Amino acid sequence: MDIKEDLNGSELTLKLSGELNTLTAPKLSETIAPHLEKITLLNLDFKECDYVSSAGIRVLLSTFKTLKKKQGNMQLVNVGENFREVLEATNLDVAFGLV
Repeated sequence: MDIKEDLNGSELTLKLSGELNTLTAPKLSETIAPHLEKITLLNLDFKECDYVSSAGIRVLLSTFKTLKKKQGNMQLVNVGENFREVLEATNLDVAFGLV
Protein backbone atom coordinates (compact mmCIF):
# COMPACT_ATOMS: atom_id res chain seq x y z
CA MET A 1 0.00 0.00 0.00
CA ASP A 2 1.10 3.54 -0.76
CA ILE A 3 0.07 6.46 1.44
CA LYS A 4 0.30 10.09 0.37
CA GLU A 5 0.15 12.66 3.18
CA ASP A 6 -1.10 16.23 3.05
CA LEU A 7 -0.98 18.14 6.34
CA ASN A 8 -2.72 21.52 6.38
CA GLY A 9 -2.68 22.99 9.89
CA SER A 10 -4.72 20.67 12.08
CA GLU A 11 -6.17 18.74 9.11
CA LEU A 12 -4.44 15.64 7.74
CA THR A 13 -5.48 14.01 4.48
CA LEU A 14 -4.14 10.57 3.61
CA LYS A 15 -4.64 9.13 0.13
CA LEU A 16 -4.45 5.36 0.22
CA SER A 17 -3.72 3.14 -2.74
CA GLY A 18 -3.52 -0.63 -2.91
CA GLU A 19 -4.90 -2.90 -0.19
CA LEU A 20 -5.45 -2.13 3.48
CA ASN A 21 -5.00 -5.58 4.96
CA THR A 22 -3.20 -7.45 7.75
CA LEU A 23 0.19 -6.72 6.22
CA THR A 24 -0.39 -3.03 5.44
CA ALA A 25 -2.59 -1.92 8.35
CA PRO A 26 0.45 -1.34 10.60
CA LYS A 27 1.86 1.05 7.98
CA LEU A 28 -1.32 3.14 8.12
CA SER A 29 -1.23 3.16 11.91
CA GLU A 30 2.45 4.19 11.89
CA THR A 31 1.70 6.98 9.40
CA ILE A 32 -1.13 8.39 11.49
CA ALA A 33 0.46 8.05 14.95
CA PRO A 34 2.91 10.99 14.83
CA HIS A 35 0.10 13.34 13.79
CA LEU A 36 -2.56 12.40 16.35
CA GLU A 37 -1.55 14.98 18.94
CA LYS A 38 -1.74 17.93 16.56
CA ILE A 39 -4.65 17.14 14.22
CA THR A 40 -8.36 17.60 14.77
CA LEU A 41 -9.53 16.27 11.41
CA LEU A 42 -8.34 13.21 9.54
CA ASN A 43 -9.54 12.65 5.97
CA LEU A 44 -8.88 9.20 4.54
CA ASP A 45 -9.25 9.00 0.77
CA PHE A 46 -9.99 5.45 -0.42
CA LYS A 47 -10.30 6.30 -4.14
CA GLU A 48 -7.38 4.04 -5.08
CA CYS A 49 -7.74 1.55 -2.24
CA ASP A 50 -8.92 -1.78 -3.65
CA TYR A 51 -9.62 -3.73 -0.47
CA VAL A 52 -10.04 -3.21 3.28
CA SER A 53 -9.77 -6.14 5.69
CA SER A 54 -10.84 -6.40 9.32
CA ALA A 55 -7.28 -5.43 10.32
CA GLY A 56 -7.73 -2.18 8.39
CA ILE A 57 -11.08 -1.55 10.05
CA ARG A 58 -9.45 -2.07 13.47
CA VAL A 59 -6.92 0.68 12.67
CA LEU A 60 -9.76 2.96 11.59
CA LEU A 61 -11.71 2.26 14.79
CA SER A 62 -8.70 2.84 17.01
CA THR A 63 -7.86 6.09 15.25
CA PHE A 64 -11.48 7.22 15.38
CA LYS A 65 -11.66 6.61 19.14
CA THR A 66 -8.41 8.48 19.75
CA LEU A 67 -9.59 11.49 17.73
CA LYS A 68 -13.02 11.54 19.41
CA LYS A 69 -11.41 11.62 22.87
CA LYS A 70 -9.73 14.90 21.92
CA GLN A 71 -12.84 16.31 20.19
CA GLY A 72 -11.43 15.53 16.74
CA ASN A 73 -13.09 13.89 13.75
CA MET A 74 -12.38 11.46 10.95
CA GLN A 75 -13.94 11.29 7.47
CA LEU A 76 -13.73 8.56 4.86
CA VAL A 77 -14.00 9.76 1.26
CA ASN A 78 -14.20 8.01 -2.10
CA VAL A 79 -15.13 4.69 -0.47
CA GLY A 80 -15.79 1.86 -2.92
CA GLU A 81 -19.12 0.07 -3.05
CA ASN A 82 -18.03 -3.15 -1.29
CA PHE A 83 -16.35 -1.34 1.60
CA ARG A 84 -19.29 1.07 1.84
CA GLU A 85 -21.70 -1.85 2.23
CA VAL A 86 -19.63 -3.27 5.11
CA LEU A 87 -19.53 0.13 6.81
CA GLU A 88 -23.28 0.63 6.35
CA ALA A 89 -24.09 -2.86 7.66
CA THR A 90 -22.14 -2.16 10.85
CA ASN A 91 -23.30 1.48 11.17
CA LEU A 92 -19.68 2.60 10.99
CA ASP A 93 -20.58 4.79 8.02
CA VAL A 94 -22.32 7.21 10.39
CA ALA A 95 -19.60 7.09 13.02
CA PHE A 96 -16.75 7.57 10.56
CA GLY A 97 -18.39 10.40 8.66
CA LEU A 98 -18.62 8.58 5.35
CA VAL A 99 -18.61 11.13 2.52
